Amino acid sequence: MKDNARRRAGEPVAKHDLKYDLNMILRRSRFVHQLPVGKDRTLIVHAISHMRLPADADVSTLIDHFAQPRRIPEDCEAMAALIAQPDEKLSELRDVVERTVMELLSRQILTEKTPEEELATIGAELSSKHGRDPAEMLEQYRRELKEGVASYWSVGAAYGLDDLGATGKRVDAILFGDCDIQMEADFLRREAARRGIDLHVSATFPDDIRFASEHKHDVIFIGALRARHLVAEDIDGFNPHAAYIGHTTELLSKLREITSAPILIDNLPEPTVQPLGLAERGVKGHRTRFRLTNVALAELASAFADVYVIDVAAALAAVGSERLLDDGQVGFTHFGSPGWMLQRPENEKAAVHNIFPDTAPLVQALGGDPYGRETVIAEKHIDALVTVMGVGRKKCVILDLDGTLWPGVLAETGSPFAWTPEVSGAFSYIGLYFGLHEALLSLKKRGVVLACVSKNDEATVRELWKYPDHYPRQRLLTPDDFVTWRVNWDDKVGNIRSIAEELGFALDTFLFIDDSPVERDRVRQRLPEVEVWGEDPFSLRRRLLNDPRLQIPVITAEAATRSALVKAQIARQQLRAETVGEAQYIESLRIQCRIERLMPDSTRLERVGELFARTTQFNTTGRKFSSSELAALAGNPEARIFAIDVSDRLGDHGLVGAAIINGGDITGFAISCRALGMGVEHRFLRHVLDAMKDALPLRGRIIPTPRNIPARNIYRDNGFAEREEGLWEFPK
Repeated sequence: MKDNARRRAGEPVAKHDLKYDLNMILRRSRFVHQLPVGKDRTLIVHAISHMRLPADADVSTLIDHFAQPRRIPEDCEAMAALIAQPDEKLSELRDVVERTVMELLSRQILTEKTPEEELATIGAELSSKHGRDPAEMLEQYRRELKEGVASYWSVGAAYGLDDLGATGKRVDAILFGDCDIQMEADFLRREAARRGIDLHVSATFPDDIRFASEHKHDVIFIGALRARHLVAEDIDGFNPHAAYIGHTTELLSKLREITSAPILIDNLPEPTVQPLGLAERGVKGHRTRFRLTNVALAELASAFADVYVIDVAAALAAVGSERLLDDGQVGFTHFGSPGWMLQRPENEKAAVHNIFPDTAPLVQALGGDPYGRETVIAEKHIDALVTVMGVGRKKCVILDLDGTLWPGVLAETGSPFAWTPEVSGAFSYIGLYFGLHEALLSLKKRGVVLACVSKNDEATVRELWKYPDHYPRQRLLTPDDFVTWRVNWDDKVGNIRSIAEELGFALDTFLFIDDSPVERDRVRQRLPEVEVWGEDPFSLRRRLLNDPRLQIPVITAEAATRSALVKAQIARQQLRAETVGEAQYIESLRIQCRIERLMPDSTRLERVGELFARTTQFNTTGRKFSSSELAALAGNPEARIFAIDVSDRLGDHGLVGAAIINGGDITGFAISCRALGMGVEHRFLRHVLDAMKDALPLRGRIIPTPRNIPARNIYRDNGFAEREEGLWEFPK
């Protein structure tokens, strides 16, 4: 049995929020068959839905146990004992078993129904639309439940308890494409799991657009389209990318008619060989054609809401395209993986009279890994998914100073650097530090705020942190770039906690960078939620610029000025502490509000989407909205989107609140944490009620989340009546 990460002795397993009836009787579905397909590997097949699940020995044993009805959760401990290793804690393994059982239930491998009830339910499902072809109804039923890829391209590891008992956020993805992206499906799932995402993947072909309307999904991935073969052909008027961009435009337009989910589309790899070699000159050159197509694709994507290009070409080039593209073996525009040659079924050798060269040189060239391409591109795809969905997003980078932002101890060296152009160029040894500063300034432009924690004398640091005129100041940090400081001789753990409290950010939104292994270890031990870097100064700049948790899909005006907004908020907190009473403090701010209804063409919809994605405290439902979904709502005559901007004498807060009303329901109401305590949430809601007075009654729902306690009384405090738990109504 494999050594699963969740099952190492003594390692805690997070308790999952198990949302099911705690007195269930489950059995194996009458339609499920288990087919042994190798050592410790079984293929689970559902005869009706055609669901296929490769399972390891643990999962197969679990399913076998349900040949007889079992009571959940009472029987979970006995099931855990069936598969436990000697060094495992049954209490921890039981939690994993419970989650796995619920996942098997959701996939219809297990059922609450008797065999007779199950048969009747399927029959009723397929006969619900009288007069329809039963075969067509069965096919639609299968498509709705589909998971996985076309069988020819199915590559992947067996599912174990770690996979089915995952506690991460569930995300459902559809892959549109051919071999390139379908081969990647299981690598996507495993890369997502490594980052705490429970990814469920279903794949189909690019012309099967209606699949998106039939199948639940949170995100869509699109691989290279077949029209890529036309890029290499000469056509009238010479526009090498016309056909490809035309096909892509049609696909994106049709998808946007049926889904508002984010769409992540691959660009095309850059060829590693050219038909005419060095003679491929000018814009008609083979490689240049694909580069121009990628430029046109980037421009096209920017015309659609929530469509983002995945730079596959750059990802392959970064690790060596020759090892990951097969245009050096089989064709100029296939752009598959050389490793696929090692995965072909033996019967395909009939095409070459069953005579084929020894593949040992190819195995050696690939380093023995035929799936190198899938691994690289899956990582790139999940990077984009993390950024677009805001998974694990970091809001603040806390930096050490001495030894991190500059070499040595500032109080001893007397200046951050001793560089002059006569000593070296700006990209010599000094470039390591200039490059780090430049990367951090780029994060600031993305809306990530900077803070510093240093064991130092603050007056000395402020006096010496200066640059001569010949320094590239536009690339260098100054004290003004930091929203807050803790430069003292106190423990850094306490200082980090103090910064988190001052900014109002959760600890898991911080990244701490320090050159000292002692300080890094202390923070990791005492603040495990905080991400800690600093071991390798040579990778630091690249990590800061490339980590998807330090990126946002769109740079809004609020993001670009976030440091100034946070500084102003800190100034307000200081004013509040110095003011005698709360009412006096609010009055002294001279708060001004501007409320508007947003239309479909508003440039502020991106900010509204960002607000719902980032706001966890004053968010009535915790729901997130994509830009395309917001644009559709803004254009819906039955819906309204309102936004509130707030300013005061200390500065402009920007757009800090949004309300979304659809069909008489307030489906989203959020206020940024930087505007809390100013009373603007009540003023905003009252404006919304007044604007919607002809559409009353208006309903609002409170869905409790771990952090939205401040929002839970907003409806109660503004005249709504609770009709049922969590559902409030404002009468006519």
